[in-house]
Amino acid sequence: MDPVLAAEAGGTTARNLTITLFLIFVAVTLAITIWASRQTKTATDFYAGGRSFSGFQNGMAIGGDYMSAASFLGIAGLIALYGYDGFLYSIGFLVAWLVALLLVAELLRNSGRYTMADVLAFRMRQRPVRTAAAVSTITVSIFYLLAQMVGAGALVALLLGIKPGTTFLGMDADAAKIATIIMVGALMIIYVTVGGMKGTTYVQIVKAFLLMSGAVVMTLLVLAKYKFNLSSLLGDAASSSGKGSAFLEPGLRYGVEVAGNATQTFYNKMDLLSLGIALVLGTAGLPHILIRFYTVPTAKAARKSVLWAIGIIGTFYLLTLALGFGAAALVGSEAITAQDKAGNTAAPQLAQVLGVDFLGGDLGGATLLAVIAAVAFATILAVVAGLTLASSSSFAHDFYANVLKNGQASERQEVNVARISALVIGAVSIALSIFAQNLNVAFLVALAFAVAASGNLPAILYSLFWKRFNTSGAVWAIYGGLLAAVVLVFFSPVVSGAPTAMFPDHDWQWFPLSNPGLISIPFGFLCGWIGTLVSKERDEKKYAELEVRSLTGAGAH
Repeated sequence: MDPVLAAEAGGTTARNLTITLFLIFVAVTLAITIWASRQTKTATDFYAGGRSFSGFQNGMAIGGDYMSAASFLGIAGLIALYGYDGFLYSIGFLVAWLVALLLVAELLRNSGRYTMADVLAFRMRQRPVRTAAAVSTITVSIFYLLAQMVGAGALVALLLGIKPGTTFLGMDADAAKIATIIMVGALMIIYVTVGGMKGTTYVQIVKAFLLMSGAVVMTLLVLAKYKFNLSSLLGDAASSSGKGSAFLEPGLRYGVEVAGNATQTFYNKMDLLSLGIALVLGTAGLPHILIRFYTVPTAKAARKSVLWAIGIIGTFYLLTLALGFGAAALVGSEAITAQDKAGNTAAPQLAQVLGVDFLGGDLGGATLLAVIAAVAFATILAVVAGLTLASSSSFAHDFYANVLKNGQASERQEVNVARISALVIGAVSIALSIFAQNLNVAFLVALAFAVAASGNLPAILYSLFWKRFNTSGAVWAIYGGLLAAVVLVFFSPVVSGAPTAMFPDHDWQWFPLSNPGLISIPFGFLCGWIGTLVSKERDEKKYAELEVRSLTGAGAH
């Protein structure tokens, strides 16, 4: 059977099954959210789930937050199309957790209450630092939200068989994509405003369980198909890719050597290094991951949750190898790129082929496709809920309560503002996503990682480990890293001057790398260092207090 998605044989069945499973998932998660809303009485409940989650529960939720559509669909697609090089993202995302575990998780949990800015502002002037942190958090979160929601629109259209020229519930393909984006946005707003951190966490736990289950089942089916002979699987993948043995070697996508052009070869190598640095350092600065450390009662539970997260995420990324190479072998690169040039539908296409083989006929293919499609929907919903909660928490707690109200806002006021800001941020994300449907989703994700690593990470590490660090340094680090990342991406081949750019017909690019991390991350650290030295402000007593607190948890809320 030609493995094209839903619109072909068995397509109507797949569509109906997908919608049914998706509605079941939505009904279950909304019930969880409503139940959680009855347990949400204080600001601590709303922002941190009452600090009532165990290390295992929080580890599952972190996994749910972290394993986004980019992980499940994007990485499987990259491996299916580029073989060895596609696994780079898996390695980068996984190694990033060691940075988060060793440098950030426990210290952050001990030092703060609800947001990243609690740690930064502890020994500095509140207003400028909290304002900068709120700006950075909302910027990173909105770029990440755009990537997820634009991806949701395209993905759902593909999975439901909505293509140009076809209709769905009386809507054309473009209208159906917009309707999908609005629906995903509306659901994420409900999860956050009604359930707060408790509701969002339970949704993420359910989603992590579903995603792991789906990935394990598909991996076992792929391996069973090859009688657990990895050599046969890799051989078939290489031959079906059309690239032969090069498919199993580095250099197909990253660090490509260009014959006779030493300059371009050098830029390609640097781009690989830059991407690696951004992936590894970005996680420890992602606001929606950082706030998860506050949902556990103790520092020990924070450490344990990161260890569980590493186990869950590490296992998942190993499974993406089987999914990617399985898609390359059983679906073939031509069929994958015919459906989606970026390879984002490789995993669902693989599910359809496996369903036909193991469950029998078109109905079997449609059934497994529907299950994996519903898991992909769940993935997108859980991640956008976590991002919305992070950005609305930062606005309400950092900007409203501590900058506008100077720390005088009541808990009820703060939570109400968080709910309103979730509504506003959700609405802005929906509107931008509708207009950004043609933008490069990978560009938005890479920018979110680069911004997080360039602006947030230098400020966090300096604040925790450098006695001399002060308000001026924190503000310089956040704004300097943020601006450097955004400006360099704007003038890179990702935005203009290349056939695959956002604006391929224009050319204003002068920065040769696609990812700015190699320049913008050191620049963020440099700005923080210079900003600190130009100010005479010092408060060594406060640093000593922060040091004791971060290491022992004494005095933490």
